[in-house]
Amino acid sequence: MLDTLLIANRGEIACRIATTAKRLGIRTVAIYSDADAQSRHVDSCDVAVHVGGSEASQSYLQIEKIIAAAQKTGAQAIHPGYGFLAENEAFANACKDAGILFVGPPAQAISAMGDKSAAKSLMKAAGVPLVPGYHGDNQETEFLKQQADEIGYPVLIKAAAGGGGMGMRIVENAAQFEEALLSCKREAAASFGNDRVLIERYLLKPRHIEIQIMADNDGNVVHLFERDCSVQRRYQKVIEEAPAPGISPEMRQEMGAAAIAAARAVNYVGAGTVEFIVEPDGRFYFMEMNTRLQVEHPVTEMITGLDLVEWQLNIAVGQPLPYSQDELSFTGHAIEARIYAENPDNHFLPSTGQLHTVYWPPHTEFSLCPKETHSYVRVDSGIRAGDEISPFYDPMVAKLIVHAPSRREAITSMRQALAETYLLGVHTNISFLYRLFSNQDFIDAHLSTGLIEACHDELFAPQPTPDHLLPTAVISRLICLGIASSESPSDEPPQDPWSATDSWRINNVLQRTISLIKNDEIHTVQLTRKGADWTLTPAAGDRLGTSHTIRWESTLLAESQDSKLLQLHVDIDQIRHKIVVALHDQLIHIFAAGNVYTYSVDLPNLYGEQEDTGQDGGLKAPMPGKVIALEVQVGDEVEAGQKILTLEAMKMEHSIDAPIAGTVTELLYAVGDQVQEGVELAIIEAKGDA
Repeated sequence: MLDTLLIANRGEIACRIATTAKRLGIRTVAIYSDADAQSRHVDSCDVAVHVGGSEASQSYLQIEKIIAAAQKTGAQAIHPGYGFLAENEAFANACKDAGILFVGPPAQAISAMGDKSAAKSLMKAAGVPLVPGYHGDNQETEFLKQQADEIGYPVLIKAAAGGGGMGMRIVENAAQFEEALLSCKREAAASFGNDRVLIERYLLKPRHIEIQIMADNDGNVVHLFERDCSVQRRYQKVIEEAPAPGISPEMRQEMGAAAIAAARAVNYVGAGTVEFIVEPDGRFYFMEMNTRLQVEHPVTEMITGLDLVEWQLNIAVGQPLPYSQDELSFTGHAIEARIYAENPDNHFLPSTGQLHTVYWPPHTEFSLCPKETHSYVRVDSGIRAGDEISPFYDPMVAKLIVHAPSRREAITSMRQALAETYLLGVHTNISFLYRLFSNQDFIDAHLSTGLIEACHDELFAPQPTPDHLLPTAVISRLICLGIASSESPSDEPPQDPWSATDSWRINNVLQRTISLIKNDEIHTVQLTRKGADWTLTPAAGDRLGTSHTIRWESTLLAESQDSKLLQLHVDIDQIRHKIVVALHDQLIHIFAAGNVYTYSVDLPNLYGEQEDTGQDGGLKAPMPGKVIALEVQVGDEVEAGQKILTLEAMKMEHSIDAPIAGTVTELLYAVGDQVQEGVELAIIEAKGDA
């Protein structure tokens, strides 16, 4: 009987595991770093233990501290979640040596599948199809380049100990190979402590389809069907769905059998995922096995009605699988969207800061597949209003999951859920996700790992501003001022007349001139109230056109710190619009179809210095991160586009290039320095400058 479980992770997965453990009557223990002291996952557990500094290397990767926390709190088992130590052979062995159950596969299975090159050899012996490539031990640069030349370009260089898109580079031709190899090895060493790589033929327009497997200690193995994870950015998944569109029962059975063979080849126990790359003609190849629970496990739970964490816990204490393969089935369609703190319009670079507004659509915190046929929404999240999104961890902040009878209905449900998700304080990908779920190629299931790149122009096209937003911004400003819309001035004035909000004037006429700014657009409007009638008159030439009558009602949805989230019913010329607005720090944020439109009403503060674009020789950090390499020295002559330094942010390397040709006159940071978004990194004096 498992009494106490330590969760060796953070964020939404720690909250998710705690939910199931508590339902099973298991006491939960959280661990946390300095950055996570006030986090939601800490509050989700019964006990919490501090394990170190904000950097993962100082806390969530500290095996000895985590084992000590388990011993101190009486935890009989440790669940590693995903990421951090989830696929760490040393951690699994440390748990075993301490007499603590590791909720995961045996250390030897982690080792076998953790080395991607060795795993390929095992899979070949087990009869699992492989992509043509080199998976051996020789890591000499010239030898690897020779292998790539023989395979034929494009090739994919991939960290042998990697996963999650880290340590991967596509090489289009021989001239690019050496630089890509060195960068890949650096990133692999930083992420996994191992810089070995493998090289494979890069498949054009492939799909990424994976099979969820479960295995018990008695040698029983089943698969829980497939997930399509093809829609990716920067080699990391954005959308996952189950079942995979267009997969025939015969192909499902064939891939499932291959996944089971892969698991049996390493005597697997617990939850795992066998990932395949699939060509357009249906041929599939083993890519890797993730020896842990996956981020996208909720879509499998939603279509099968099974709690995968509960299965993991039961298997860990020696219980057999509850079903045979023939007894398993799925219902409907489920889709998951990963919500990231990132800016899609800035190459998906991560964003940090404080979340001042967090509001989810109607949902449950955790739910399995409902028996009813209507659409269903689930949110897996580890954040709340007031939380700080730091640069120390992965930028994923939540997962939005929907279930519906069909894929089309699930897509419609997801669009609705995204439109009713309100996060402010950092850049997020919510608007981008909304456009992605509206993309016809995605709707028609023309899926591949290159879908985002192929549809780039459509997905990143400028979004028109709906005409009703400017009147809404004006109304929001009036609400800020405490002015209410009413059918008529109050017949019964309040006992304190100075607190009245009906805008009464001695001659029953009110006029105000209000200016608003959205991006670089300035709008000046005049508001007039005569009796109970409000009129909005734009300045001459404004695209809003002629005068409009307006009326409004507001309801407070949520309030936190200095932010308010309001539900507005706005009547413009007797046409009613239902709109959600956030008021924060003198800014008005209006949500519409997944987009956020921000208006400022404080003109003096908007005419400061122009933002430095970097074209004058200043080089600014596009995101917070750590300087891991300097490619030039002070005094060097550089060309526009030449690499100046490399930043590491949220486990990924980012090249920072010269904006102009010239001479490097200053390098303001050294290797190892942590920098904030927007700080100047280097100064380049343009050619010809005195």
